[in-house]
Amino acid sequence: MNDRIIYLDHAATTPLDPQVLEAMLPYFIQYAGNPSSIHQPGRMALQALDEARERVARVLGANRKEIIFTGGGSEADNLAVKGVALAQRQRGKGSHVITSAIEHHAVLHAVEYLQAFGFEITVLPVDRRGLVQPNDLRAAMRPDTVLVSVMYANNEMGTVQPIAELGTICREHGVPFHSDAVQAAGLLPLDVNALNVDLLTLTAHKFYGPKGVGLLYARRGVPLLPQINGGGQERRRRAGTENVPAIVGLGLALALAEERRPTHAAHCRNLRDRLIDGLLARIPLSRLNGDRVQRLPNNANLSFDCVEGESVLLLLDQRGIAASSGSACTSGSLEPSHVLLAMGLTSEEANGSVRFTLGKDTTSADIDFVLEVLPPMIERLRVVAPCASERAEPVLA
Repeated sequence: MNDRIIYLDHAATTPLDPQVLEAMLPYFIQYAGNPSSIHQPGRMALQALDEARERVARVLGANRKEIIFTGGGSEADNLAVKGVALAQRQRGKGSHVITSAIEHHAVLHAVEYLQAFGFEITVLPVDRRGLVQPNDLRAAMRPDTVLVSVMYANNEMGTVQPIAELGTICREHGVPFHSDAVQAAGLLPLDVNALNVDLLTLTAHKFYGPKGVGLLYARRGVPLLPQINGGGQERRRRAGTENVPAIVGLGLALALAEERRPTHAAHCRNLRDRLIDGLLARIPLSRLNGDRVQRLPNNANLSFDCVEGESVLLLLDQRGIAASSGSACTSGSLEPSHVLLAMGLTSEEANGSVRFTLGKDTTSADIDFVLEVLPPMIERLRVVAPCASERAEPVLA
């Protein structure tokens, strides 16, 4: 067993930054008022919400009134997809929604939900690199299209989509454009105007903030039907007493993530490339999933022929290495990744994938240890289940 846990699953969640925790603590007890109350404790809580909203707006290049705090990324995705689609149809705009085959299930299941209400769905394919082609979006546009939702960066194989170009197409057709940017904070630029997005989703626990809190940016003028009914919180777009400590944490965590982004992204990119190159060189019949260049700086998703990813993860865990076989939200599923299948991998190739996602505390020694222990693990597993393939060289995506 390694002396410490080597945590390489930052796409699933990140540890809470101690500075963020310190900022949150007073709002659990000392300043515990309800921000909807008019007394002093309530006003202090409201002030904290306003300051967090302002912090978020500065990072996104948005107006503070365009920020909606939610209970996490999944809720924000649902609010964007259902809220815009249903509001548009109420106005007689149509009932056609476009998304991609590699979206997080929070988007895909929300889109499926709309089908029960008569919406027609177009699912855009991706190429072998995991990229949506802008011409496919342009061809899919219809007069009754009311929403397009394509994620910024994929949570499994890390491919970064041409969001600004896709957004331009949506602008040309007057269609609201939503992007799930949950994986992007602290690694990619988030200016909503440069990205040409009308709605953007984030969740705090992906950038060293607390779990259970997220946000939706909704550009002023975009119709949005609330999905949680009750009080008038969040400018009547999301009912429920705001989670003040968590929102304070989100605001600070996002500001810190943006401040540290250039050095953090470079740190992760250097270690990521060292990991990818080392594993491809040391392990025969291995391949990188997703585009080599247009990918998140911290993501390395590889497939190893003739092994099960879950078996690899168990052996890694025994050596103190925490990784993943795909989305944490579907880790209990025995089905192969819908993302990797959409890219053209076979079920066997998809089931042999392992995702390593690096973070701010990942070190060169951590990468060296993975490069030391993983190749013999793969070799041992292949002895148990011999490989039928005759390929002997690593394959680059």
